[in-house]
Amino acid sequence: MSGYNAVLARNTDKAPQGIGPYAQTVAFSHYNNLSAQLPVDPATGKLVAGGVKEQAEQCYRNLKAVVESIGHTLDDSVRISIFLTDIADAEAIAKVHATFFPDYLPTLTTVGVTTLPLGAKVQVEALITCGEGTIPNAPQAGDLIKVEGSTENAPLNALSTQSVAFSHYNNLSAQLPVDPRTGKLVAGGIKEQTAQCLRNIKNILEGIDVPFDDIVRITVFVKNLADIDAVNQVYTTFFPDSAIARAVGYFPARTVVQAKALPLDALVQVEAVVSHGDGTPPQAVEDRHGIVIKAHNTDAAPRCPYSTQTVAFSHYNHISAQLPLDVKTGELVAGGVKEQAAQCFKHLKAIVESIDHALADVVKVNVFLASIEDLAAVDEVYATYFPGGTPARRVVGVSALPKGAAIQIDAVVANAEGTPPAA
Repeated sequence: MSGYNAVLARNTDKAPQGIGPYAQTVAFSHYNNLSAQLPVDPATGKLVAGGVKEQAEQCYRNLKAVVESIGHTLDDSVRISIFLTDIADAEAIAKVHATFFPDYLPTLTTVGVTTLPLGAKVQVEALITCGEGTIPNAPQAGDLIKVEGSTENAPLNALSTQSVAFSHYNNLSAQLPVDPRTGKLVAGGIKEQTAQCLRNIKNILEGIDVPFDDIVRITVFVKNLADIDAVNQVYTTFFPDSAIARAVGYFPARTVVQAKALPLDALVQVEAVVSHGDGTPPQAVEDRHGIVIKAHNTDAAPRCPYSTQTVAFSHYNHISAQLPLDVKTGELVAGGVKEQAAQCFKHLKAIVESIDHALADVVKVNVFLASIEDLAAVDEVYATYFPGGTPARRVVGVSALPKGAAIQIDAVVANAEGTPPAA
């Protein structure tokens, strides 16, 4: 296995040590997956003094320290995700963001959540390129370039680029239901707003000559979970998109999150991760479908008609959000948050093992909690599934989860063998 990409977890004492069993950054193939950074002073292990501006500055300093500790810079970011507890603070945080990205603009997602660990006001996360790759003792193309794309057919933002491709993936900025012609929210309710978000994504992809069905992961941030049925009605008019995708009933991996608030007071916001078959220079140009998307479901975990449990492309597997449901009944398992957390991890383990992988291949875990006070109990369970603390991690508190669950998790998994070219 020495010729395969390796999972590489790293930490630096120049940034806060994790408040749980996770690594600051986990590299695999051509990406570094960073844990979300809280506004914690690494010297004291406590939140910095001051308001949201000071907290945001500390989050970005911590990200910068982690990134520089692995020989990279913040300009190697392809996506920045900002989670804040008061959407009114978004403007102040944006000003801080701009000082750390004065020239290059990564893609961006901003979401208002109910609570954050340690009572923080803001938390910032980054996905970083890894040009050198992670195959042991085998130098890879360190000169891979980022390819940035924007189109006037989707909303433009002074703080972000619509699409940033690197190697075999495109990461898109989260799309709000904004009409690009007016720069304002579209008229109507949740259905009209959902359709506009997805149209914006489709227009961005068409602008870079990528089919809509090349999407491998979707995250839907919805202000009211009661709107999800309406969202799904619109969703199925966009997915599957092509005749090939319809023939196999393809849906990307998906996570649905109830946001406390969204920019512009939108009802919904949609984020997409997209396969990029031809790669970025100087990789040799391949046929658009030279590397195939592999979608897979197993009966050992709950199925959803609007998503695939795992979607692999190139060297990553994307796992849909898992709820603590009994596979046989479709209802929540009995017990409290520990039992629910264990059930989520059992589903994750079953899905990962169904594609001949192991939990040791997980590079990133996202945890959504109905009560942030449950984090310590969740970590007791978490550590039994990830005893080495290898995956990078993000934790946010939300006001509600589907079926009244206490916890929901999704994950990104290393795929050392990659996905094969089409026959």
